[in-house]
Amino acid sequence: MTDERVQRRLAAVLAADVVGYSRLMSVDEEGTLAPLNAVRRETVDPKISEYGGRIVKTTGDGLLVEFPSVVQAMRCAVDVQEVMRERNRPLPESRQIAFRIGITLGDVIVENGDIFGDGVNIAARLEQIASPGGITISHRVYEDVRDRLSIELEDGGEQQLKNISRPVQVWHWTGSTGRKFIRYDARSNGLSHWEIKDLPAKHEANSLAAPGSILLDPAKPPVLPSKPSIAVLPFQNMSGDREQDYFADGMVEDIITALSRFRSLFVIARNSSFAYKDKAVDIRQVGRELGVRYVLEGSVRKAGSHVRISGQLIEAATGAHLWADKFDGTLEHVFELQDTVAAGVVSQIVPQLMLADADQLTRKSSDSWDSYDHYLRGLALVHRRSIETNKQAQAEFEAAIRLDPSFALPYVQAAFCVHNRYWNYLQRYSEDERTEAIRLTTHALELAPNDDTVLGLAAYIIGNMNDEVERGVALADRSLHLNPNLLQAWAIKGYLSVLVGDLVNAREALDQAIRLSPLDKVSLVGALRGYLAASLLTGEDQAAWAKKLLALNPTDVHGLLTLYDAALLTGATEEASSTHRRIVESYPNLRKSLLREMYLRYRRPEHQAMVQAFLNRIDIPE
Repeated sequence: MTDERVQRRLAAVLAADVVGYSRLMSVDEEGTLAPLNAVRRETVDPKISEYGGRIVKTTGDGLLVEFPSVVQAMRCAVDVQEVMRERNRPLPESRQIAFRIGITLGDVIVENGDIFGDGVNIAARLEQIASPGGITISHRVYEDVRDRLSIELEDGGEQQLKNISRPVQVWHWTGSTGRKFIRYDARSNGLSHWEIKDLPAKHEANSLAAPGSILLDPAKPPVLPSKPSIAVLPFQNMSGDREQDYFADGMVEDIITALSRFRSLFVIARNSSFAYKDKAVDIRQVGRELGVRYVLEGSVRKAGSHVRISGQLIEAATGAHLWADKFDGTLEHVFELQDTVAAGVVSQIVPQLMLADADQLTRKSSDSWDSYDHYLRGLALVHRRSIETNKQAQAEFEAAIRLDPSFALPYVQAAFCVHNRYWNYLQRYSEDERTEAIRLTTHALELAPNDDTVLGLAAYIIGNMNDEVERGVALADRSLHLNPNLLQAWAIKGYLSVLVGDLVNAREALDQAIRLSPLDKVSLVGALRGYLAASLLTGEDQAAWAKKLLALNPTDVHGLLTLYDAALLTGATEEASSTHRRIVESYPNLRKSLLREMYLRYRRPEHQAMVQAFLNRIDIPE
């Protein structure tokens, strides 16, 4: 007769135990049990409940937990390990509590609430070979989590586990990226899985790992995303007039934007694509350097009011031409031409995506050609990045507004020029200028509340210039929901997340910004500034981050100030002195009052205190 209390089911099984429990107990029983109970009560048990787990049984130093999903089991394990690293940070090694965790997916027998079988045995053996603070999983778990969680997993090969008859392929998580998993909700929809193999082996949950950029390690090109990926190279200007380059470049930028709105694609940002401008390129090399499967190249010919756009889609790995076409039209219908090119590309790469994402191409653009022409000229000037071209760009955007007051993008771009004049070139804006920039941004949001670029730029202006950091993060999230390929929004979200004290989300966003534009020095500078801002809060690797930033931009004031402070803190008096000279020579009019305005935007009181102490150490006039 079969006992109805016995049943079989497939389950995710997690086994965990405390590293060195016997040693800790032998040294101080009460001093071990009290903090271990606190860890269970405050961290482990709530996390298990949050992710739908069921504690099957406990021992003095261990847990056996059943989850209905391996993804939830892994999310729980990563969360627990990262929280434990944070708890252990201030403690001496003798007082630290660390877990080993093993996870597998297997058939289990359930009897009177307990579970038995290979799933349980393998999870226990995996836990035994995990590193302290680490997680070891079976290959079945790896197959389920690899494209769902943004974590780095190391191949541990086949292992002969004790009392398990067959070898088991294992994978290790050691927390080397320090990044949490990404939940696929409305705020992170479409973010592709990618791996970084060039990060430090260890750091804490809120420490800062070097971003995975090809510029930092040219020997390690980006990993191909799991979704179709494409880069759009600068189109040739066939008009016979170099003055028309801005027009050809603007067409490409708009095609990139149109493609990026397909959430099912991974689209390299404009600045990395334009690293190949006016260069003879090997498409295969482009694919390797940018980490993409497809490359679009073409040309633009403008004669009077007539426009011809030619494009060809190439498979990067083989150099095979997949699609080519020409599109003729007038300036009045130039936006439709751009959308037609984008739709043609998508229809060749992933035909099934065409209908599902076709609505992503629609957008509100200028109805006036002259206004749009000024807008394109302004963008071209912005990309030249100097104080002079910044002012000229603002004038072009203001001209675009006068010609077409319903065109949203030039409003927010004009406001962004005011912001950049302050942040990049240290030129204070007046209260009237600040108020006008906020007004322009607010009006742009009213005109185009669902335009991803407007939302992304508005996030920075509202967050920084109006000191509404939380609202800025929300605007960046809205932008990324509409367009998960928007580099600028990722970078802005990363920086603003640092200000609110969310270093985990900041790191994820800054990493993604770099991945979307691996050859773009300007984007890397922006991301490194975000990491630099966060380093002020952790006190870790300040000098290393500053030197990476200064290698790309030798006079970057934020890099110089951080390097100077790091040298002061470590007693490197010669480096401190030489860096101070560089600051004074490069920025003779720099004043501490300006730095207070720029830097004291952190939301948490303890972070404000850290940054204030940093500013107090800077030896420049008030």
